[in-house]
Amino acid sequence: MSGQGGFIQIGMPRVATPPAPSSRVGRSLCTALMAFGAVAMGLALAGRPLGEGWLAFALCFAPLVVGTYGYLVVVYGRTIPGIHNDYLVTRGATSRGPAAFILAAALLAFYSLLYWYPSALTGLVRICDPMSQILRDRPADQWFLYGTLYTFAIVLMGVRMYYRYRHNRYQLVRTTSVMFFQLGFAFLIPAFLLKMQQPEFYFSYFWPLKPDYLFPDSVSGLVKSGGLGVFMIVWGGVAALVLTPVLTYFFGKRWYCSWVCGCGGLAETAGDPYRHLSDKRKGAWRFERYSIHTVLVVIVLGTILLWVNSATGGTTLGAASQGFSKWYGFIVGALLSGIVGVGFYPLLGSRVWCRFFCPLAAILGIVQRFYSRFRITTNGGQCISCGNCSTYCEMGIDVRWYAERGKNVVRASCVGCGVCAAACPRGVLKLENGATHKDRFDGADRPLAELIKSLKS
Repeated sequence: MSGQGGFIQIGMPRVATPPAPSSRVGRSLCTALMAFGAVAMGLALAGRPLGEGWLAFALCFAPLVVGTYGYLVVVYGRTIPGIHNDYLVTRGATSRGPAAFILAAALLAFYSLLYWYPSALTGLVRICDPMSQILRDRPADQWFLYGTLYTFAIVLMGVRMYYRYRHNRYQLVRTTSVMFFQLGFAFLIPAFLLKMQQPEFYFSYFWPLKPDYLFPDSVSGLVKSGGLGVFMIVWGGVAALVLTPVLTYFFGKRWYCSWVCGCGGLAETAGDPYRHLSDKRKGAWRFERYSIHTVLVVIVLGTILLWVNSATGGTTLGAASQGFSKWYGFIVGALLSGIVGVGFYPLLGSRVWCRFFCPLAAILGIVQRFYSRFRITTNGGQCISCGNCSTYCEMGIDVRWYAERGKNVVRASCVGCGVCAAACPRGVLKLENGATHKDRFDGADRPLAELIKSLKS
């Protein structure tokens, strides 16, 4: 029997039918538009843009925007609201096939050029000059190009999230939030500050995710810039030392990792097709606990040593202080957050950086695990062990294990994205902020003792 939205109902499963001819034509046209934009960018990269000024910018970005939006309308516009993962784990682009490796190679190449050979991107940088002049009163550089591409990716793939999760209010609001913070706080406001001859500052990032905001040299530079610079220092300190523990206590780490952070914003939008690739093995969980807390310890000790060195007039570390900043920026800032964190989306899933290396996520996770009121409650009597929740957990949590036993999901790595609850066909999972943090698991009423026990084990 033919069902709604182009599906055939045969017993319990719902099998996707081949797309209608009109759908295939629409996809082809939209794909052609996106291909044209990609070719235009390739020509610009080679120093042969299709036009100059705004024309060159439009011929690169407009086809990508229109083609992507049109493709989303064709793919999702006629489907029944709900999460459809037809062929997601068998399609080469999302199951580590040749297309996935090609995309990963392209992302790795782009990040390598961005960090170490920016002159190779000059052609692409130049097509962003018109927008940079309007927003910042200066020519574009490789970081403005990166910010532009990053923001376009979140906004466009955010539209995909709107279509894909249009039945789920939580996902719609959360997607709107990450798009808002990326576009406003991580793109437009920093550009406007430069236009006003003020320090470039990202109010949605703070220590230790943006560690240099509390480094002595950065603080000294902001103080010299005047009252706004002092406000930036105060904001960075308050955000790191007050907002982080307080908001995490009430709402869990989702308030930042899934609603504000640009790294999480890219993972939740552009990285959504790859969330099922996250490693669910216990070995990955073990590596996660060691790696993320190692990065946290390094940046905490490094920041303390830099301030001690500054207070002693450079006699403690000497020139080594600059070496620490350089190597931390290279290993963590470039290699782990960019090349590994984004470049391996198509192969390792979308939250590699957030799960294994982000020092702010480590702090948020400690507070969430032992002190937060946030938990994902489960109804074990309704669980049918389908495994959707575990499959689509981008943080590699075996949610099904908790659901089958009716236990609350209380894990340091959980970012509260809510996709496990959205994908559950029985409504077993529910994201909640309880009245207290003490009733989430056995021993939760003794958080300090549990923390010490965890450290010992």
